[in-house]
Amino acid sequence: MAIFATCYANYNEPVMGHDLAAILEHNEIPYVLVEKEVCCGMPKLELGDLEGVDSLKRTNLPSLAKYAREGYAIVAPVPSCALMFKQELPLMYPEDPDAIAVRDAMFDPFEYLVLRKKDGLLKTDFKEKLGKVSYHIPCHSRVQNMGQKTREMLESVPGTEVSVVERCAGHDGTWGVKTEYFDNSMKIGRPVFRMMAEAAPDYVASDCPIAARHIMQGMGQDAKEAKKLHPLSLIRKAYGV
Repeated sequence: MAIFATCYANYNEPVMGHDLAAILEHNEIPYVLVEKEVCCGMPKLELGDLEGVDSLKRTNLPSLAKYAREGYAIVAPVPSCALMFKQELPLMYPEDPDAIAVRDAMFDPFEYLVLRKKDGLLKTDFKEKLGKVSYHIPCHSRVQNMGQKTREMLESVPGTEVSVVERCAGHDGTWGVKTEYFDNSMKIGRPVFRMMAEAAPDYVASDCPIAARHIMQGMGQDAKEAKKLHPLSLIRKAYGV
């Protein structure tokens, strides 16, 4: 197992990376952190900066491909990053053997954990129930065509009720952080904010950390006592580690 610790996990929400590592350790899954990593390139791609994408790709792919060829599964804890390596870079560089090798080794963390569970290799010694969880499926998770693996993991925790919202939250990566688009972003997300609040959840979660922040902001007082936690943080909490 190799972890591509995304820029967001490194600089904005490092607890997400620590939680993933704690889950792997609890399940006795050996792992290494990828060295010499830089941004996956998705923000550059969204802005049309193809030269920037190429520069980042030339830094990331050699080290990632090395792990892939050594038989490691590679996990990226942010959906946009996993999608970049699974789909966008292979489409842009179909003749690059490193891009293809990394594509075939790349997993969403819950995709990987559910595969371990199906093989009978994942521990189910959960110590804490999670109560009601309003879970948002990010667009960049849906297009990976892997099914609702995060929901499946959360629902495997006894005493947990998961309400799923599968709709764009309106943030849309770099678009949602721009001042001139903020009002439109909140308008697009309004149905999601409402649906996430309807379940009166104990926790609000999304695999995409910026979508989760956007949703909590949009929910406002309707969030009541709900806490925002990444699904990895919820599983770590359930394990009690």
